[in-house]
This record gives sequence, C-alpha cells and structure tokens, in this order.
Amino acid sequence: MTDPRGSDEQSTPAYGWRRFWDRGGWWRAFGFAVLYIAVFLVVGWLIGRLRLGPASAEAALDSPGAVFFGLALPILVMGLLLVVFVVSMGWRREVFGPQPVAGKRWMWVAVVLVLVPVVLHVAATSWSSYSVPVVLTVLFLGLCVGLAEELLARGVAVVMLRRAGYGEKAVMVLSSVLFGLLHASNLVSGQDLTTVGVTVVYAFGFGTMMYLSMRVTGSIVPAILLHAATDPTAILATGGVDTHGAIAGAESLNALAGAFNLVFVVVAVVAIFLVSGRARTPRPAA
Repeated sequence: MTDPRGSDEQSTPAYGWRRFWDRGGWWRAFGFAVLYIAVFLVVGWLIGRLRLGPASAEAALDSPGAVFFGLALPILVMGLLLVVFVVSMGWRREVFGPQPVAGKRWMWVAVVLVLVPVVLHVAATSWSSYSVPVVLTVLFLGLCVGLAEELLARGVAVVMLRRAGYGEKAVMVLSSVLFGLLHASNLVSGQDLTTVGVTVVYAFGFGTMMYLSMRVTGSIVPAILLHAATDPTAILATGGVDTHGAIAGAESLNALAGAFNLVFVVVAVVAIFLVSGRARTPRPAA
C-alpha cells in the first residue's frame, strides 16, 4: 500500500517517525506515555534549577507566580508539545473531531458523577483565603492539566489503540490503565508507595469517566473541560495538591467529594461489562 505522505519506506526520517506511531498498538501508547513522563520530569527539573518555582510544596499556593512556575508551567509545556505532536501526525480530526463510535445514554452518568464533586469542592472552598490572581492562576493550571492529560490519554493513546484495531472495551480499559499509571510518577516527588497506589487506582476510575464523557458527548473537548474543572476546584478546596493544607475548606464537604473517588472506580468496573463497539479508523501506513 502506498503511503500518501511518502513515496516509499526510504522516505525522510520525519515520515518514518510518523509511520511508527501511525501503526498504533498498546505498547506504543504506553511507550509514548513513558516518553511524556520523562520529558515532563526534565522540564520540572529545569524549572527547579532555575529557581522559578516556590521554595517548598507548602508555598505552592502563596502567589500567582508560585502557582504558575511551580505547577502550571511544566504541564503547559507538555500540553503544547502534545498539540504539536498531534498536528505533525495529521491526527487533528481523529483527536478533536467527532467520535467514530456513538455513545450510549447511560454514559451520561459519568458526566454527572464528575460534576458533583466539582460543585462540592466549590461549596467547600474558603474563598477568602485566596487572592483573585491566585484563584485565576489555579484555574489556568486546571486548563493546562485538562488539555495535556486528556490529549495524552483520551487523544493520542486512544488514537493509537483504535488504529491497532482494538475494540472500544479494550480502548477504554487500556487508556484508563495508562492514565492511572501516569500518576505513579508521584513516587519521584516523594509520595509514599501506599498513597501513590491509591492514586493510581482512583486515576483509573477517573480516566474511565473521562472516556465515557468523551464518548457520550461525541468530542474530547468536554472531557478536557471536565478535567480542567476537577483539579483546580479540588486544589482550592483542600488547600494543596494531593493533600490538605492549612487553608482547607469545609471538611465534611471535602470528605463527601472525596468519596466519589471510590464511586468512579466502581462505575469503571461496571462499564467494562457494558462498553462495546469498534471504531472505523484510517488504515496505518504500510
């Protein structure tokens, strides 16, 4: 089969790079995720060496600069790199266009379940503890996280899995496992193994909610926005990242919102038995 982007197998290295990822497969998707984490850690290390971030994790929400340089900038860089990758691969329509497999009405439960803790966190937040610039910067951080993590897990990874011919059940499970394992990188920041393990399981459940949201709305954009609302509202409500800080809001509401982590996992397990179908995707280059 002739590759429409190159005349033969001896084409330029750029075309070889494109053909490699075009073939897809679970191991390419997971390998790409490892590459993503490696670059992310290097970017974070460089920012640390330049002393642009806060002096400590406890000071991460002290100022807009601390939030931007300490939290938002590394993930912003990764999001932009992923956009460049998607465009360079010619996957814009596959990633941002309509979903090739229609969602079922029951999948709307994922959208509702994600929105409930967002509302609870908004209600729980001690808004007087933050300046307006800090709040706006945290919300910008959320957009960066939503863009980068959804582009990776529900964009690039899903395209690779579909191009390899996997059915949607496998696409959902594998992309959610990949998303969960991304959070194992928290070990590098010093989190204990138990906490990281719990986070990985929760992230698998949340990743499944994002996949279902993408399927039922027909686009990755709502998943990006839902994800973008989840992280910053949790950070502001709890007063920290993956922890409860000194300016945490209403304890009971935060606890109730946290209970949805388990709900996500339960619904994710149920979804494994309900999701079906197979996307018709472009044939990979020979």
